[in-house]
Amino acid sequence: MYQFSRAIYRELSPRIVEPAHTTTPGRSQTAVLSACENVITRLATEPHYFAHPARTLFGDVRSYFSMCDQIYVLNVVTRYLTFAQQYLIEHPAEGYAAISGAPPQCRATTRKGSACQRTPLPHNGYCPSHQHLADTEDREPLAA
Repeated sequence: MYQFSRAIYRELSPRIVEPAHTTTPGRSQTAVLSACENVITRLATEPHYFAHPARTLFGDVRSYFSMCDQIYVLNVVTRYLTFAQQYLIEHPAEGYAAISGAPPQCRATTRKGSACQRTPLPHNGYCPSHQHLADTEDREPLAA
């Protein structure tokens, strides 16, 4: 999964602007790479709770680029995160395991309060036993 964050960084790194008053050169480079990796990590581990990854990443890194590069940065971020989301749709278990090192688990808890250990369905993050919880999530916004 980190190939996506590294690809974003490689394409954007020549345009990163270092502040004139900085004492540590390369700090902006490190901040951009870290922001890219954090978004990819969150996208792979919490896809149901991360609605706008491109907007989040662009908001995190846009201060490191000049005004004339903002549209370019937004297009690069959007393009690569679209590729990452498509990869996660096609390979949900592999993407999660590549980041966390463990297979994905159901989002529900058991009666005792511990996390459910079953493998979730790819489209909603719940196992077959807790599938009814996904149905109630869809109905709550409609009731409000």
